[in-house]
Amino acid sequence: MTHSPLTRRRLLQGGTAGLALGLSGLSPHAARAQEAVALQLSWLHSVQFAGSYIALQNGWWREAGLDVSLLQGGPNAPVEPPVVAGTALVGISAADYAAAAVAQGAPFRIIGVAMQKNPFAIASLPGNPVETPADLPGKSIGMAIANTPVLQALCRLNGVDFDAIRIVPTQYTAQPLVAAEVDCLLCWETDLPVAMAIQGIEARTMLMADHGYALHSQTYIATEDSLARRRDALVALMAGEARGWETCRADSDAAAELTVAMFPDAGLDLPTQKLQARRQLPLMFSDLTERHGFGWWSDEAVEANIRTLALLGREVTPALWDRSILEAVHA
Repeated sequence: MTHSPLTRRRLLQGGTAGLALGLSGLSPHAARAQEAVALQLSWLHSVQFAGSYIALQNGWWREAGLDVSLLQGGPNAPVEPPVVAGTALVGISAADYAAAAVAQGAPFRIIGVAMQKNPFAIASLPGNPVETPADLPGKSIGMAIANTPVLQALCRLNGVDFDAIRIVPTQYTAQPLVAAEVDCLLCWETDLPVAMAIQGIEARTMLMADHGYALHSQTYIATEDSLARRRDALVALMAGEARGWETCRADSDAAAELTVAMFPDAGLDLPTQKLQARRQLPLMFSDLTERHGFGWWSDEAVEANIRTLALLGREVTPALWDRSILEAVHA
């Protein structure tokens, strides 16, 4: 999956109390000695990473003995190299990116899954809606050519004739849809539909994850060496992430306000950030995370991911996913 050229993405409730104990329950020595670690973000600063900002702002990592730096991603800042090099302890990637890196010899494991549902969606307008994959044949779709395998996978998963869809190469903007130059757009649920809504245009979105496209997004990756040698730091980092995201869920508007305040030069619009947060959270929390905790995944989800990755030309095994850090966080 390609990252989009747009940014995509205070209260503490019930289940976070245990996470607070998990952070402060490290040894007194760990609480005094600050271990410097970096978390490599997958894109430019936005509410997409609000949980991390909350954990940093509230000092929860420092309480656990970590001095965490958040490294901004972007078009010229890929996630995987800093993690391989050890510059970043953890990176926020996606299952297809991690699989591609592993195929090239990177010793990665996915240790957490922030987005339980992939954010890829087909956006259309109410007068000419795409509500199911069966509506796509005969339609024109605006998208980046690099995302062709994504559309092909969706078609194969749903028995849709890919050749009956007209692909129109477009920049990552809602304008072609608004101007009726295309019938629909391939985009993230949390960006172009949000941009249209802010302009008063309510788009219809068909979430691809609801039609078989299973691909973990906003995944946390670490190296096998870090899993063997820096387990305590990984547990503390992920405990802070979990606590931050649970706090974001409790008050997403406050999380958006914090994001804009922390990055005043990032050109972030507060109403957009608030709406993006509200649309992102349902992709991140589910019945599964209610039972097991933030970032969890099921064996069935792994098998579904393996099938989708195969359609994208990536062969992986369940060994790519390692749940041991989350087991320690949510124990």
